[in-house]
Amino acid sequence: MSKSITFDRPTKPATPESWVLAKGMPTGEPTKRLTVDVPEALHHRIKVQCAMLGVNMADIVRELLEQRFPKAGK
Repeated sequence: MSKSITFDRPTKPATPESWVLAKGMPTGEPTKRLTVDVPEALHHRIKVQCAMLGVNMADIVRELLEQRFPKAGK
């Protein structure tokens, strides 16, 4: 007895920017990519904690940036 399982291959985005835009933001706002270099040990700590909490690293970084740079009038 054998079963056949098929998988669809994901399509490759035309550009990295199109991948980011396709992912979208909860607010519906356009996005911009931000690259930050951090020490390896810090990256490891962030990654481990995010994995333990079941959260996305990018979401945590966005949250911290929103706290540090609130919208005008807040």
